[in-house]
Amino acid sequence: MASTGLPALDKLLVDGYPDRSTILVIGPPGIGKEALCYWFTQSGLVQNDFTLYATRLSSKEVLQDSRAFGVDFSNKVPFWYSSDGPGKMKFNVNDLASLSYNIKDILKQDENRRARITIDVLSSLLMLNPPDTIYKFLTQLFDEVKKYDSVLLATIEEGMHPPNVLAAMQQLFDGVIELKLYEEGLRVIPLLRIRKMRGVPPQPGYYNFSFSKTGMEVRPYVQ
Repeated sequence: MASTGLPALDKLLVDGYPDRSTILVIGPPGIGKEALCYWFTQSGLVQNDFTLYATRLSSKEVLQDSRAFGVDFSNKVPFWYSSDGPGKMKFNVNDLASLSYNIKDILKQDENRRARITIDVLSSLLMLNPPDTIYKFLTQLFDEVKKYDSVLLATIEEGMHPPNVLAAMQQLFDGVIELKLYEEGLRVIPLLRIRKMRGVPPQPGYYNFSFSKTGMEVRPYVQ
C-alpha cells in the first residue's frame, strides 16, 4: 500500500492506495482535489520515492497553492512536468504523444525506486481531444505504469464533461474518490465518498471532510 500522506484518509482506505494502481479524484473546482495530490506527492518525497507531477500550471503556481494546505516542497521537490520550462520537462497540452512517451521514459530511468505519479491535466486533455483518444491514451499508459512499483493519482473536474464521459473515465481507474459539495439549508458541506477502490470493501456512505495545514479530518456524515 502507498500512503496518501493523510492518516485519516489512509485509515478510511485501509492503509492507503493499493500498489500498482491508478486512482481518480473527481469533484468540482475548488473543493480540494489538488490537496490530495500535494499530500500524496509529499508523502512520496519523504519516503524517497520517485515523484512526478504533471500539471498545466507552472511549478511556481503549484508551490504557492500547496503551501495553503501546509505542504512545502522547498527542501524536496518532485520532478516537474509543467508549463514552465527551465530545468524541468515542459508540458504541452496539445502534445498527447509526448506526454505518454516522456512519462514512460522517466519511469524506465528510475525503475529501481517506487514511483508516485500525479496527473492534474485530464480535464484539459479532454477539452482538446476526442474522449475515445483519451481512453486509449490512458489504457496504454496504465499498462506501462503498472509494470513498475508505482501508483498514479489523477484529477478530473466534475461539471465540465458529459456524464457518459465521466462514467467511462471512472471505469478505467482502479479506484475513484468522489468529492462533492452538498447544500444543507444555508450550509454547504464538503463530502467525500470512496466510489470504488481495488482491495477495499465497498463504502457506500459519505464522509464530511475538511483540510488544515496539518492534514485532513474525515468523519462520517450524518444528515
